Formats: sequence, structure tokens, C-alpha cells
Amino acid sequence: MVRVSQWRVILVLVVTAIGLWFSLPNFFPEHQRASLPGFMPKNGVSLGLDLRGGSHLLQEVDMDALKKERLDSLADDLRTTLRNKPSVGYTGLAVQGDAVVAKVDPAQVEEARSRITKELVKPVGDNAMTGGGGATNYAVATTPAGDISIRLSKELIANEQTRAVNQSIEVVRKRIDALGTKETSVQRQGEGRIIVQVPGEGDPERIKNLINATAKLTFQMVDESVSSADAASGRIPPVSEALPSENPAEGVVVVKKRALVSGDDLVDAQPSFDQYGESVVSFRFNSRGARLFGQATQVNVGKRFAIVLDGKVLSAPVIREPILGGSGQISGSFNVDSANDLAVLLRAGALPAKLNTIEQRTVGPELGADSIKAGFVATIVAGIGVIVFMALVYGLFGVFANVALIANMILLMGIMSVMGASLTLPGIAGIILTMGMAVDANVLIYERMREEQRAGRNAAMAIDSGFNRALGTILDANITTVLAAAILFQFGAGPVRGFAVTLVIGVLTSVFTSVLISQCLIAWWFRVTKPKSLPI
Repeated sequence: MVRVSQWRVILVLVVTAIGLWFSLPNFFPEHQRASLPGFMPKNGVSLGLDLRGGSHLLQEVDMDALKKERLDSLADDLRTTLRNKPSVGYTGLAVQGDAVVAKVDPAQVEEARSRITKELVKPVGDNAMTGGGGATNYAVATTPAGDISIRLSKELIANEQTRAVNQSIEVVRKRIDALGTKETSVQRQGEGRIIVQVPGEGDPERIKNLINATAKLTFQMVDESVSSADAASGRIPPVSEALPSENPAEGVVVVKKRALVSGDDLVDAQPSFDQYGESVVSFRFNSRGARLFGQATQVNVGKRFAIVLDGKVLSAPVIREPILGGSGQISGSFNVDSANDLAVLLRAGALPAKLNTIEQRTVGPELGADSIKAGFVATIVAGIGVIVFMALVYGLFGVFANVALIANMILLMGIMSVMGASLTLPGIAGIILTMGMAVDANVLIYERMREEQRAGRNAAMAIDSGFNRALGTILDANITTVLAAAILFQFGAGPVRGFAVTLVIGVLTSVFTSVLISQCLIAWWFRVTKPKSLPI
């Protein structure tokens, strides 16, 4: 006897009603969704870059710059370590290639190596958590003649790359979100690359400039002991460096390498105007930054300090009096847009390393509109084709399968709306594929029913056998599809991921609708008509 438990009927009704409820916003234009009643969902399926148009950028972390920065920092640490009392005499300390080298007194080689190993060499990766042996950050080599070289370990480089990519993704996302752009996609690709997709953004150059700016802000004292002639001839102390200035008349500014305060201590930055109506950026430090900034300005009254952004001096004013409030202004040749962009960069934080643009692509809204039209036509044609085929081949049971297919599409759109998923052109292909896979499960069930009926089973037994014996095959087929889609999502990017997402959701909803909804409809029909044979 064909029986469907009450809980299955309730489950089908509740799930279908919830799917319909959350898919409702997709039936309204995007500009009308905000005006829907407060109790209704507002999120619909957003359009991806290839449908809506926008900017696509493929960025790569500049590992050479990251290594150089780490080696420069190592050189400073080594200099401090060797100078600690009792000091170790050294000469020629510098960065050469991929190593920091120095020459010490041969009689002090072991002392230098022991001090370096104790103070500078640390565990890296998992060993940093446990403090145990294994991989370390630096590889130290010495010779009896007093030559010392320190290199970055492979484990440290891999760890720094992973950290730089993860941190860059967060910083880039904050920067773009601060512009008010919606449906932005920032994803990792491979080991050191990031894909940025900004639907609806027609100016990729602005996005690229915003993303590629490292935004490392520092406050450094100007080295006024170096004359212009010395700076021009390159006679600069090791503790100082010459940086280009925003002011063309000033050329370069020699500043102390040691930063008094960094942008890491900023808590806010906003575009504003000074007393002369010029665009400036107002900033505010946290308590630690305010303390350091106040101390630095107290002991350096009458001296110049430089505001440095990404290795360029924005301004170098004279400290007239201590700045104790923890806030200030950055002036320069700003307009309203550039001041706003700088404020966005400072609020989002600095990138751990420079990002290089590997690929830049712009999709126009016209091409997106054509893709939407083509995708819509393809979906309608595929849907009509599937519906007509099922009705012609399986008659009334084909109609039941078509009802389940419509419920499947409703559930699919509802789940994608709740997830905030973006619909791409490959995603539309995934939906079309889902239609075929959804009725494929019904085909397996109905063909099994036909076999049972030809074997002499009555209608009730044929229906029960059709569902029970086809279920294992349906699950096997769909599980393998989900595994394949999971691999696509893990190793793919952009459109490939969009296809994988719609495919997985479609597989899950198709199993639910093809089995449960079809079973409920057939059971209801059987109870009403009590047929002697199946019209299949």
C-alpha cells in the first residue's frame, strides 16, 4: 500500500513555503526591494561580474619586496644584537642578495653565533606555538675567518606569504567596502594571488590604485644634520634615508629610518578641510599612539618631522608645540577625491606587502545585459524542453515531476538569496544542468515502476518498489556530483566557483523535490483514484 507518513507531508509543505518566502524578493526589481514591508526578506540573488559588468583584477603579492623588507629588518636587529654589551666588533654589515652579512673578529665568532641564535633565531609555523624544535625563521652560517651570513628559511618565507595573502584579502575587502560598493568578491587564488571582482564599477584604474597602495604611514624625524649637497651626493648616515617629497620644490627629504609612530596606531581617518579651505585628512590615534606621538613632539619642539606614506614624504612641518591630543591633520596636494581615498586607505590599514596587478579586465554593462538575455532565453528553452519531454514520455507522472521541478527552482533561488550568492553566467549553466539532474531522478524512479509493473506487480507495489529501489542509485549519482562540485569550488575561482555553488545547491534540492515531493503527489493521487494499473 502506498503510504506517506504525516511528517513527510508537513516537511514538504514547510520547506517549500520557506523557499518560496525567501525567493520572493527575486520577483521584484532591485530598486523596489528596499520598499518592501519590514517583515519580508530583502535579499535577492545578486548578479555577478559577467552579468552586471564591472572590474576584474588579479593581484599578486610582491614576495621580493616582502623578503627585502624582512632582510632590512633583520639587518637592524643584527646590528642591535652585536652592539649589546659586551659588544661584538663588526664591519661590513649589509644586505647582500638573499642574506644579511657581516664580518666579526675571528676570536668572537662563537660569541656572535651564540648571541644571534639566542636572540634572533625563533621557531616558525607550528613550532612557534609549541616552542619545540624543528623549523626556524633564520639559517645562520659562520666561518672561522669571522664571516657571518643569515638567510630567511624556506619555512619563514612560506609562512610570511600565507600571512601576507590572508591579511591582504582583509585589507582589500575593507578598502573596497568603504567605497560603498556591494557584492564585491575578494578571493585567494593559488599560493600568492588574489582575485578582486567589483560588479558595477566602471573605473578599474581607481580600484587598482586603491588596492595597490601599500598605505604604510609613518611619522619620522627629519635628519637636519645632512645638507642638501650631502643628500644629492648620497652621503647619508646608515641610520637615515633619502625619500622623495610630494613638494616638487623640496626634491628629497632625508629622514631618520626609525619611525616614531606608525599608522598601525590610527583608529580613524576622515577627509576634511583646513582653515584655508584646502582638502586635508584628519587622523586620530589610539591611546598608545597618542602617548608615543605626544612624547615624540614634546622632545622635538622646533624640529621637523616627516609624514611618510609608502616611502614618500607627504609633508614635513616644524613641531611648534607638543601635540598631546592624539589627533592631527595630513596636508598636501589633495583634492576632495584623493583626500577621501587616502582616508579610506588609512582606515582600512596597511598592506603587509605590495600587490602587483597581473591581469586587469573590464566587463561593460552592455555585455552583461546581453549575457543576462542569453542566459534567460537558455533557461526558458531548457525548462520548456524538460517539461514537455516529461509530460510526453510519462504522462500524468511527468506532470508530477514537473511540479517537483518548479518547487526545485523555487528552493534553489530561496537558498541562493539567503546565502547572498552571486549569479554568474556559469551559474546559469549550473541551474540548467540542475533541471536535467532533477528530472533524472524521476526518470530512474518511473522506469523502475515500469519494470515492476511489467513483472506483474500491482500498482501499489510498483510505486513502493520504484521509490525504494531507485533511491540508492539516486544518492550514489548525486553524491559523486557533489564531490566533483566541491573540488571545483576548492581549486577553481570566480565563475568556476559560481557554477560549483549552484550545482551543489541544485543537487541537494533536486533530491528533496524528486523523491519527497513526487512521492507525496503520487501517494495523494493513488488514494483519490485507487487505480488498478499505473498510467506510465
